[in-house]
Amino acid sequence: MINITAIEKDQRSPMFIAKLLEVWKASVRASHHFLTEADIVRLTLQAEGALQYIETLWVMQDGERPIGFMGVQERKIEMLFLHPDYFRRGLGKMFVKRAFRDLDVEYVDVNEQNPNATKFYERMGFKVFNRTECDSEGNPFPILEMKK
Repeated sequence: MINITAIEKDQRSPMFIAKLLEVWKASVRASHHFLTEADIVRLTLQAEGALQYIETLWVMQDGERPIGFMGVQERKIEMLFLHPDYFRRGLGKMFVKRAFRDLDVEYVDVNEQNPNATKFYERMGFKVFNRTECDSEGNPFPILEMKK
């Protein structure tokens, strides 16, 4: 059975974060085709920090196994990743609808080079309002800023 659980900062053990990073890596390899393996290795440290310190972290599990997660900070979806075995099953939509309902989410940033993510968020009601040449960490990946 698939469920979504809020994970407080003090519950985010190194072993738990490592499990989520495995989901992140699998998801990124399947969806972020513009990244090299070296990029993924370098970005793993940023992802680890984000998972530890994001204000709201929801984890989706299939039984005991984490299959996806979403992080939200200040009404903005900062991360949403699903294991590729669970792509296109409505689970991302489930996360976003809950974020709209429970957290009044209004914003999301999407890698411009990930058109499937852009289409997904457009279907969820987001529209592009700005574009930047680099991501928030200064990496050379164009970002589309979207608002509901």
